Amino acid sequence: MTDISKEAMMPPRSFLSQDAVQVFYRLLAALLICAVLAVLSDSFLSLGNILNVLRQASLTFFIASGLTLVVLTAGLDLSVGANVALSACIAGTVIHKTGSPALGILTGLACGGLVGLLNGIMVTALRIPSFIATYGMLWVLNGLTYWYMAGETLHGFPAGFRQIGSGYLFGLPIPVYLLLVFLGIGTLFAQRTIWGQEIYAIGANPVAARLSGIPVARRLLLVYAVSGTMAGLASIIFLSRLNSAEADIGESLTLPAIAAVLIGGTSLFGGVGTVFGTFIGALILTLVLNGMNLLSVSANWQPLVTGIIVILAVWLDMKTRRRAQ
Repeated sequence: MTDISKEAMMPPRSFLSQDAVQVFYRLLAALLICAVLAVLSDSFLSLGNILNVLRQASLTFFIASGLTLVVLTAGLDLSVGANVALSACIAGTVIHKTGSPALGILTGLACGGLVGLLNGIMVTALRIPSFIATYGMLWVLNGLTYWYMAGETLHGFPAGFRQIGSGYLFGLPIPVYLLLVFLGIGTLFAQRTIWGQEIYAIGANPVAARLSGIPVARRLLLVYAVSGTMAGLASIIFLSRLNSAEADIGESLTLPAIAAVLIGGTSLFGGVGTVFGTFIGALILTLVLNGMNLLSVSANWQPLVTGIIVILAVWLDMKTRRRAQ
């Protein structure tokens, strides 16, 4: 094996890798936030609030988990929020027209995956930087969604379908079970499969990865398609949770998803990060926003606080990684 091949194909990532240490620090941060909020608010530790935090964190995680794979390749997908909106509106239309939630779910997933695949084609075949390609896709999807909905709102979906986003099973919200399933699948895929290792290798050094025989273009197509499909899944959860769909449903979803990825320790430069870290990032972000609501902090301050947290998380991550090297 050549030196380039050795560089590209990193050994399987162990549980006690640098990534795991970073996740541990973030878990401590989440516990510290919980302790502070428990002191400041009597409502924080109530069962209803804890379940609400888990439900909200799961919704952010569905979008951010697929985005994590893209960022691991040193790419970015800015179209996830707009993808959620278009997929939800089309899925809602199918459910209304056919009366079949199953067909609507499949349509939402297919729409999300197709958008992700188109993003991947622009990045690999047309060689457009991912930031530009997905930013352009964001506007295309917004235009299509607003044209398609024409100012209308879809609402009133079957009770069984609404259980996906708002129902409970053994006392836990159903989205939390879905979160656990996809958290396990995402972690195993990224950490324990050859395709996952190749994604890390592409993010660490794309030239070395290509020269070592890794099909870089196909793997990039895969991660963008997965990111789009997870946005499609999130659209189904949001649709069933809100019991309605309108064109602006995804406008506020992209930046929190990116924030969860960065807070979770995934590097924008690629090759570093974990899906589990993204879950912790989504949890920290949700805890902070939940705490601000409990403490009656004006919603106008929430974007500012979110931005500060993201900057601090990235700065601390870069500082600790430089020290570790």
